[in-house]
Amino acid sequence: MEAYVHGVSTRKVDDLVKALGADTGISKSEVSRICANLDEDVAAFRDRPLADTTYPYVFLDATYCKARVGRRVVSQAVVVAIGVAADGRREVLGFEVGETESQPFWTSFLRSLKARGPGGVKLVISDAHTGLIAAIETGFAGASWQRRRVHFMRNVLSNVPKASGPMVASIIRTIFTQPDTEHVFAQFHEVVRMLTRSHAKIADMLENAKIDIRAFCGFPQQHWRQIWSTNPLERVNKEIKRRTDVVGTFPNPAALLRLAGHVLIEQHDEWDGADRRYFSEHSMKLLTATHEEVAIPELNAA
Repeated sequence: MEAYVHGVSTRKVDDLVKALGADTGISKSEVSRICANLDEDVAAFRDRPLADTTYPYVFLDATYCKARVGRRVVSQAVVVAIGVAADGRREVLGFEVGETESQPFWTSFLRSLKARGPGGVKLVISDAHTGLIAAIETGFAGASWQRRRVHFMRNVLSNVPKASGPMVASIIRTIFTQPDTEHVFAQFHEVVRMLTRSHAKIADMLENAKIDIRAFCGFPQQHWRQIWSTNPLERVNKEIKRRTDVVGTFPNPAALLRLAGHVLIEQHDEWDGADRRYFSEHSMKLLTATHEEVAIPELNAA
């Protein structure tokens, strides 16, 4: 569905952004007026209050685009936060553009997000981006962190000979195919034992990451497949890349934020108008079960 802002389609905005600096027949003042309107919409969306809703799950990820900063063309990170609300619906909570994925950048982003009032965050799902883990501890103190399974597997496979990769990956995947928490923990210990003999470095990687990659066990089993990954952001990042690839190199970070912002607003509106939820309301209510009902042995073990 074509989205319109102040009577201008966002597809047309793509073309305008692409054409900046070219002889298009559109006056600079007209382009400036349209961009100003678009910037107002992006700012209003990014600054909207979130205090009226709780978001038990928050997914964080980043994708990269090129923009001019001064005379240089540099890689810019477009970071996005998506929340799953208490009723199971997805929302785009916030986004930002920055030069690096350093801890100060992530911390600033999460603090600005937290200042808008989203409460009830129980689990944050992300890759192990540089500086992000410390930022999560600061911005969402008390929440658990689930390291994305696919990202962890990539790290594992980069540390084993290519010929051994499929075998090691298959062994580790058995941890995630278990029917319940008790079997997940038992299989984890068995996998570590097996790999200690053949791939000691990988066994150590598993031991060091055991809390992060098994955090999903502290949540309803109906949610496991969705919360050990950043799947909600996969499609979003692909759409950002598809739309930004049309432009190539942006004239400045503000232009990148403008276009990426409207892609994300469109996605937010699509989810808001959809009948299907990411999780059912019934399964989301399981998050409010008493501690005794969801207690998990060893989850906080050292």
